[in-house]
Amino acid sequence: MLHRLDATGLICPLPVLRAKKALREVPPGGLLEVLATDPSSVADFQAFCQTTQTTLEEWHEEEGVYVFRIRKPA
Repeated sequence: MLHRLDATGLICPLPVLRAKKALREVPPGGLLEVLATDPSSVADFQAFCQTTQTTLEEWHEEEGVYVFRIRKPA
Protein backbone atom coordinates (compact mmCIF):
# COMPACT_ATOMS: atom_id res chain seq x y z
CA MET A 1 0.00 0.00 0.00
CA LEU A 2 1.31 3.42 -0.97
CA HIS A 3 1.05 6.22 1.57
CA ARG A 4 1.24 9.78 0.25
CA LEU A 5 2.41 13.00 1.90
CA ASP A 6 1.84 16.36 0.25
CA ALA A 7 4.62 18.67 1.44
CA THR A 8 4.33 21.11 -1.46
CA GLY A 9 4.85 24.73 -0.49
CA LEU A 10 6.93 23.83 2.57
CA ILE A 11 10.58 24.79 2.86
CA CYS A 12 13.49 22.91 4.38
CA PRO A 13 13.46 21.16 6.81
CA LEU A 14 9.66 20.78 7.01
CA PRO A 15 9.23 18.22 4.17
CA VAL A 16 11.72 15.85 5.81
CA LEU A 17 10.26 16.38 9.29
CA ARG A 18 6.75 15.67 8.01
CA ALA A 19 8.02 12.58 6.18
CA LYS A 20 9.66 11.29 9.34
CA LYS A 21 6.35 11.64 11.16
CA ALA A 22 4.36 10.10 8.28
CA LEU A 23 6.66 7.07 8.20
CA ARG A 24 5.31 6.09 11.64
CA GLU A 25 2.01 5.25 9.92
CA VAL A 26 3.67 3.21 7.16
CA PRO A 27 3.91 -0.52 7.88
CA PRO A 28 7.35 -2.21 7.76
CA GLY A 29 8.37 -2.66 4.13
CA GLY A 30 5.78 -0.08 3.06
CA LEU A 31 6.25 2.83 0.70
CA LEU A 32 5.80 6.55 1.36
CA GLU A 33 5.46 8.94 -1.56
CA VAL A 34 6.34 12.54 -0.74
CA LEU A 35 5.52 15.51 -2.95
CA ALA A 36 7.68 18.60 -2.35
CA THR A 37 8.46 21.85 -4.17
CA ASP A 38 11.61 22.96 -2.32
CA PRO A 39 14.64 22.24 -4.58
CA SER A 40 16.82 21.58 -1.53
CA SER A 41 14.54 18.66 -0.64
CA VAL A 42 16.47 16.47 -3.11
CA ALA A 43 19.65 16.59 -1.01
CA ASP A 44 17.62 16.57 2.20
CA PHE A 45 15.81 13.33 1.36
CA GLN A 46 19.00 11.66 0.16
CA ALA A 47 20.67 12.47 3.48
CA PHE A 48 17.56 11.51 5.45
CA CYS A 49 17.41 8.07 3.86
CA GLN A 50 21.12 7.45 4.47
CA THR A 51 20.80 8.27 8.16
CA THR A 52 17.47 6.51 8.89
CA GLN A 53 18.01 3.16 7.14
CA THR A 54 15.11 3.90 4.80
CA THR A 55 15.57 3.46 1.06
CA LEU A 56 15.05 6.24 -1.45
CA GLU A 57 13.72 3.99 -4.19
CA GLU A 58 13.30 6.78 -6.69
CA TRP A 59 12.85 10.48 -7.10
CA HIS A 60 11.99 12.65 -10.06
CA GLU A 61 10.70 16.11 -10.82
CA GLU A 62 7.37 16.79 -12.56
CA GLU A 63 6.61 20.41 -13.46
CA GLY A 64 8.30 21.87 -10.38
CA VAL A 65 7.12 19.15 -7.97
CA TYR A 66 9.66 16.67 -6.65
CA VAL A 67 8.32 13.16 -6.09
CA PHE A 68 10.17 10.90 -3.63
CA ARG A 69 9.39 7.25 -2.97
CA ILE A 70 10.80 6.08 0.34
CA ARG A 71 10.73 2.45 1.48
CA LYS A 72 10.50 1.78 5.21
CA PRO A 73 12.71 -1.10 6.37
CA ALA A 74 10.91 -4.43 6.83
